[in-house]
Amino acid sequence: MGYSVVAGAAGRLLFGYDSFGNVCGKRNSPVEGAPLSGQDMTLKKHVFFMNACNLEVKDRGRGPMALCVSSCPEKQLDTLEEVQLFANINGSFLCVYSLNSFNYTQSPSADRLCPRLPVPPSKPFPLFNRCIPQTPECYSLFASVLLNDADALHRILSGIMAGRDTILGLCAFVFALSLAMLFTFRFISTLLVHIIISLVILGLLFVCGVFWWLYYDYTNDLSTELDTEKENMKCMLAFAVITTVVTVVLLALIFTLRKRVKLTVELLRVTNKAISRCPFLLLQPLWTFAILVFFWVLWVAVLLSLGTAGTAQVMEGGQVEYKPLSGIRYLWWYHLIGLIWTSEFILTCQRMTVAGAMVTCYFNSAWPRGEFRCSYCGLWCLTNYPYHLNQDAYAAAAINGTDFCTSAKDAHTIISKNSSHLTSVNCFGNFIIFLGKVLVVCFSVFGGLMAFNYNRALQVWAIPLLLVAFFAYLAAHSFLSVFETVLDTLFLCFAVDLETNDGSSEKPYFMDPGFLSFVKRTDHFNNARSQGHKNSLPNEEGTELRPIVR
Repeated sequence: MGYSVVAGAAGRLLFGYDSFGNVCGKRNSPVEGAPLSGQDMTLKKHVFFMNACNLEVKDRGRGPMALCVSSCPEKQLDTLEEVQLFANINGSFLCVYSLNSFNYTQSPSADRLCPRLPVPPSKPFPLFNRCIPQTPECYSLFASVLLNDADALHRILSGIMAGRDTILGLCAFVFALSLAMLFTFRFISTLLVHIIISLVILGLLFVCGVFWWLYYDYTNDLSTELDTEKENMKCMLAFAVITTVVTVVLLALIFTLRKRVKLTVELLRVTNKAISRCPFLLLQPLWTFAILVFFWVLWVAVLLSLGTAGTAQVMEGGQVEYKPLSGIRYLWWYHLIGLIWTSEFILTCQRMTVAGAMVTCYFNSAWPRGEFRCSYCGLWCLTNYPYHLNQDAYAAAAINGTDFCTSAKDAHTIISKNSSHLTSVNCFGNFIIFLGKVLVVCFSVFGGLMAFNYNRALQVWAIPLLLVAFFAYLAAHSFLSVFETVLDTLFLCFAVDLETNDGSSEKPYFMDPGFLSFVKRTDHFNNARSQGHKNSLPNEEGTELRPIVR
């Protein structure tokens, strides 16, 4: 990461640069052998391309010369006099820097150093701060020359930067929606569950339909010539197929579990009862979200550095080109793995914190009296044993103070003994919580589709849309995983309570009577009890908790 930041030049991508190695809107250092480099472009924040509509430039396989200007010509300029007048009025010089504006109409080299007439009208667009031609013919050629010649990584990065405002707006929307979903589950009811399920079904069908409609629109658009448009079309097909499969699977699961809604609501109410004894757990996702946002901003900055890593080379006429570094720019896949792994690590720290707090709550002040020795050592093992991480292992580590290998094994053993009446009940609540995450993603993807599709010809917006969807899921997961972790921890503590205690005055249960009553009402628990499970009536006295596996 450090080397990519040092070797890269994200400023070139963020602010745009001219053909002489100057970054627009910045003070620049000179490049050896390029006399027009090293200029102060603080007031010149836009990139203007000379001869953007010249077919000869396209045929030679070279892009037009780029200059840093203070403003784009929004009206067509037909003569050099008009170009000179535009420079004098706006302070925006459209000819090569070596030619003074007073000589635009007098110098014999003006035809070579100034843009070919007429200069088409253009407007600034937040894609590298470029001046985009407004005439249809010139616009099409301009996009073909500048975008089709760029490699895939630069087109992806250009899409991210062009949609940065949209991405930030969608992130704020995701945060608000995730927070609203958190409060929805905090005060859950049967009606709210039915509303969530209905919105998820409508959202999945609508998003799936929009993807197929966009793919149909791309395939029937005869003007689709740009590589960016073709890549968007391929991504639309992939997204449409994936969302269709996900929609079918989720609809099947919803139909299968539709009769468990009342049971799920009761389960979530039990979960909220436990959370009400540790109300500050609901603030934990805010800290996690802030850390995630900081990490994601850092990740995008490093990605930009990877895409711009290169060395300056002086070409004919004093122009500067940047030769990409052969190795570092292909580390994007490693960078992507780092995004997923680090994000999960941050979320894992939250789960460990919530699980530890809930274990303490279960066996101490929140429930009947008793002594409980709880240790949180084992957190250091997170980086050494990532493949053992699961919800139950967090609570097991908090109970026994063991590392995650041992905790995961102990949790699996205790849950297996009680799987007949724990696993099936637990999955109902987790599925509804998962639907809440899906709902956040559906709304976010729909908003992204409407926003990104507006300028689809100039950017590969499928990747930014995928990033928004990924961000939406992780944000929703960071908020709603509090309920998942509490729910899983309660069931593990319940299983440990059954294994450790027998309900006698010497070894009373720690479990809450309401939670025990709920478990008893499930068919699986009644069947398990009929096969010889011990009586689970709680006692008022406390006892010391024994290790999970005896």
